[in-house]
Amino acid sequence: MTVSGPGAPVPRPAAPGASAVEQLRKEGNELFKCGDYEGALTVYTQALGLGATPQDQAILHRNRAACHLKLEDYDKAETEASKAIEKDGGDVKALYRRSQALEKLGRLDQAVLDLQRCVSLEPKNKVFQEALRNIGGQIQEKVRYMSSTDAKVEQMFQILLDPQEKGTEKKQKASQNLVVLAREDAGAEKIFRSNGVQLLQRLLDTGEADLMLAALRTLVGICSEHQSRTVATLSVLGTRRVVSILGVENQAVSLAACHLLQVIFDALKEGVKKGFRGKEGAIIVDPARELKILISNLLELLTEVGVSGQGRDNALTLLIKAVPRKSPKDPNNSLTLWVIDQGLKKILEVGGSVQEPPGELAVTANSRMSASVLLNKLFDDLKCDAERENFHRLCENYIKSWFEGHGLAGKLRAIQTVSCLLQGPCEAGNRALELSGVMESVISLCASEQEEEQLVAVEALIHAAGKAKRASFITANGVSLLKDLYKRSEKDSIRIRALVGLCKLGSAGGTDFSMKQFAEGSTLKLAKQCRKWLCNDQIDTGTRRWAVEGLAYLTFDADVKEEFVEDEAALKALFQLSRSEERSVLFAVASALVNCTNSYDYEEPDPKMVELAKYAKQHVPEQHPKDKPGFVRARVKKLLAAGVVSAMTCMVKTESPVLTNSCRELLSRVFLALVDEVEDRGTVVAQGGGKALLPLALEGTDVGQTKAAQALAKLTITSNPEMTFPGERIYEVVRPLVSLLHLNCSGLQNFEALMALTNLAGISERLRQKILKEKAVPMIEGYMFEEHEMIRRAATECMCNLAMSKEVQDLFEAKGNDRLKLLVLYSGEDDELLRRAAAGGLAMLTSMRPSLCSRIPEVTTHWLEILQALLLSPNQELQHRGTVVALNMVEASKEIAGTLMESEVLEILSVLAKGKESPVTRAAAACLAKAVEYGLIKPNQDGEGGAASCTR
Repeated sequence: MTVSGPGAPVPRPAAPGASAVEQLRKEGNELFKCGDYEGALTVYTQALGLGATPQDQAILHRNRAACHLKLEDYDKAETEASKAIEKDGGDVKALYRRSQALEKLGRLDQAVLDLQRCVSLEPKNKVFQEALRNIGGQIQEKVRYMSSTDAKVEQMFQILLDPQEKGTEKKQKASQNLVVLAREDAGAEKIFRSNGVQLLQRLLDTGEADLMLAALRTLVGICSEHQSRTVATLSVLGTRRVVSILGVENQAVSLAACHLLQVIFDALKEGVKKGFRGKEGAIIVDPARELKILISNLLELLTEVGVSGQGRDNALTLLIKAVPRKSPKDPNNSLTLWVIDQGLKKILEVGGSVQEPPGELAVTANSRMSASVLLNKLFDDLKCDAERENFHRLCENYIKSWFEGHGLAGKLRAIQTVSCLLQGPCEAGNRALELSGVMESVISLCASEQEEEQLVAVEALIHAAGKAKRASFITANGVSLLKDLYKRSEKDSIRIRALVGLCKLGSAGGTDFSMKQFAEGSTLKLAKQCRKWLCNDQIDTGTRRWAVEGLAYLTFDADVKEEFVEDEAALKALFQLSRSEERSVLFAVASALVNCTNSYDYEEPDPKMVELAKYAKQHVPEQHPKDKPGFVRARVKKLLAAGVVSAMTCMVKTESPVLTNSCRELLSRVFLALVDEVEDRGTVVAQGGGKALLPLALEGTDVGQTKAAQALAKLTITSNPEMTFPGERIYEVVRPLVSLLHLNCSGLQNFEALMALTNLAGISERLRQKILKEKAVPMIEGYMFEEHEMIRRAATECMCNLAMSKEVQDLFEAKGNDRLKLLVLYSGEDDELLRRAAAGGLAMLTSMRPSLCSRIPEVTTHWLEILQALLLSPNQELQHRGTVVALNMVEASKEIAGTLMESEVLEILSVLAKGKESPVTRAAAACLAKAVEYGLIKPNQDGEGGAASCTR
């Protein structure tokens, strides 16, 4: 027996639509002959969707491979040929077409294996023999080429280091070839052994941007995943020399150096983890020491005068990625403690810097935010109160050292440092605010005549206002000051910041409709002014960012949300700003979108508890009338129409440290809200939402990963996964989906994950293997016993599709388990959909493993009545599955066939066999014919088995 489609068994006779499949195949062949390869592809695809037999499927996939070869899409040609071979391992045409595709893709070693198989199947075929000879010649040529690589490497360096070749096309080509060669491990080893690192050092010393880029990119290939070459490279170039390249003015060179250092970090960290034994250990004595030297140099770079702002940002990015533990499960946070002791003051110096005055460090708009992120990660990585107290002490001593004895400039730097802490480890920021004189200085400097001083003070006031501990003090003492600044200042940069401070205070009640800080209509006026500034492209992006900050707070108010989503110009400006180089805006944009889509966690309060709270005269939060589901859905539609998915996709792609785990979680929440309605999911997929969700589901907070995984599940359920996640991306979806099967996830998340995995399991054996590798089967089996009928049914359907894999069949065949019993019992349940899933799995398993047929009578005494109920079902699909199971059992054993023929099954099959031509009648007739062959029944007058002619 064979089965077609997810859980849909098909009997041995021709499947329904077989003639249509044949007709479409012929039509496709004619289009192919006429050169209409696209048209032929479409027709073959239609034929595949009509329930073609495995043999027909093999032919159709083989024909599709031929079309893709003609269209020069060799990746798809290989995929289609592989599908044909999966259906029929001896399909010589499919093997030949796959070899052609592999040859074009440069995978000669795999192509030759397919050709050798073709020749073994058809030894006299001259086409195959000639192709094998040709590819053999290509392989020999490749070997000769690799043997001459040493000479080529030397030649490339001669061209690059020749001063006469400056700026020539020859030089450019040599640098490209060098980078490409280094990407392959064999090529990287050739360069390394050809004195390559010393020669690359000479390229770096030229100071020419193009040559430096070529050298850095080649070094990436040499160091990637190779600890011994990495340390040897550092010993030749010098750690200080490599780190110093980060600080150059050329952004491309600085980024290339950042990439190289990241590769070096990864190699050294892997060395620390493995402990280095044997051959590698002899070369690398202490990778931990090398790691600390590298980090120490990065910390030094942070405070060096002359280093570019971009270089400083890149150094902070590397420290963020390399220093804190990846997981709290790792007990060792010694590197974090070392960095705090050695470099906390240097990080605070960047965080407290003021942009662009003479003598100060060069910083970008993102430098201080990057410093805040690093400080926050370091603080979060601390494990005990003593470690945290040391962090606080170092921060407070640094702030005091500037606040006392350095005049006004020192006070400004101290206040700026407090702002940096408030945006990062806010606990440390709050403690710094309580230092004697700090808050008073902030309030007094807000009234300064100097714009730079006002900016520093107002920003500190804004960041302090966001912390509940200080909000009451500022509400009492700072609101009048902020209002005065907003109304009287002639500078937009001051007014917009004062406005944000008012926005923060005005939104102190969050989504609680009953807690409003300002008079009716004030928040709408503030929001209108924020939108006005946001849309004013004459204002610099650094200042417009504050308008988004204001909206991030004001959009807690549903009236503000409604006006905001109606303002197309404001939405467009918001999305454009999210794509700008001003990366510190990302969190504010994400926060505003979470508010507009109501994608924060909200639990409906228990009515009894509400009444009790009212009786006790306690405050009860109220929901705004415009936050009801209907309003939220309408806002989601407007955001989708404005292009929110494209903007969020760009936000996810950013490499900036500002894309923190908290920011990722906010984006995950918004994506989940956007895919809530089935009709919106196509828009999300079309704008790249599926691709953006994958990194969100694999990295970030636990909550964020779960929300992103649930959004992926919703997309996988309702759209074609192969189109939503093309190519290799589809295999990345499996792990997030399996994570939703854990018991700490909700029932809805479990259900959606099971449905999505069912779809994936029905696509290909490779996907089924990926699901098995992620250890999903035990969890899916557990949900087959779930009380909730929808979860139980989804788990059974998923298991049915997974049963196409040999490993799952082995589980059912293993002795001493009740898996088969459960499927048999579920085939007799009242829930028709559950019966259909279980019966489909039973039909498939008994087809693939005939030995299971003899076990069915052993698992339950009710097996016969369950089978009879399937055969008598008014539902055609259930009846079909029943007849397939019966046929498999009859074919498996004469003894089982005898048991069936002595029961009412014989009479039922006789009636079914005389019905209108269908898969059911064909399967029933095949059962009776086999019984006649066994001699269990006699043929009737028409030559077929019948109830009246039982021989027993």
